[in-house]
Amino acid sequence: MDQSRLKAHVLRRSEDSFVDEIFAAAPEFGAPLIRALFPRAYVDANREPFELDPDMFADNLPDYVRTHSPRIAAGLGTIPKVVASGGAIYDRPLYFSEARRRIDANHRPYHRALSQLLENARRKFGVSLLIDCHSMPSHRAPGVSAKGLENIDMVLGDCHGASCAPEVTRLAEKMLMEAGFQVVRNRPYAGGYITRRYGRPEEGHHALQIEINRALYMDECRIERGPELPCLIRRITPLIKTLSQISPDILEPDPRTLPKAAE
Repeated sequence: MDQSRLKAHVLRRSEDSFVDEIFAAAPEFGAPLIRALFPRAYVDANREPFELDPDMFADNLPDYVRTHSPRIAAGLGTIPKVVASGGAIYDRPLYFSEARRRIDANHRPYHRALSQLLENARRKFGVSLLIDCHSMPSHRAPGVSAKGLENIDMVLGDCHGASCAPEVTRLAEKMLMEAGFQVVRNRPYAGGYITRRYGRPEEGHHALQIEINRALYMDECRIERGPELPCLIRRITPLIKTLSQISPDILEPDPRTLPKAAE
């Protein structure tokens, strides 16, 4: 907060507020639930470990840092330059040591914990399914343009079929639509670093991102729970149960997609 030029409620517009409450039933059905305890405006776990905008820093960045990507161009690297509404977070440059400290203290432990959970699933079942839970601003959100999403409740992102078995995506889409939600796939959110890194269907490891319209359950101006939140939880819990108890057979690698041995 001392480093930012923005007030707390503006910084919080980048948060996926209350999403952990929406999916809180997962452990009841045997699925572990992991949540980040640090804000995305501080360090974003859904980015590469070092995906940084060099213009944000007073010193030179090491060679291993990725300095060009669509996320960086949008101001949304591992250390974001702007909040979701587009406001600049800082009024003075940072030093790389600050970025490294945040990444070492937050980003790396989060991914170590996530990797361990997925490894536990692999050891027990031979396959894994990761549901990456996010929220998206509505067209009514302050300072945000959500053109084309005015009537969309949820976006399923499977990297256009590259991170998750189509049967899983279809199942999630079918259940959400039957629950009365308007659902689209991969538009405009096809999946971020987490789905790209952990989703390897050809090896039996699947990742599906779910973006939920914040207008369904919260006051986006005040960053407060809305009266609709309990109803949303009830409507989405059957999906959580079904995905938590999905048959490992569905997640087995398709032999047709496995790399062939060199002749």
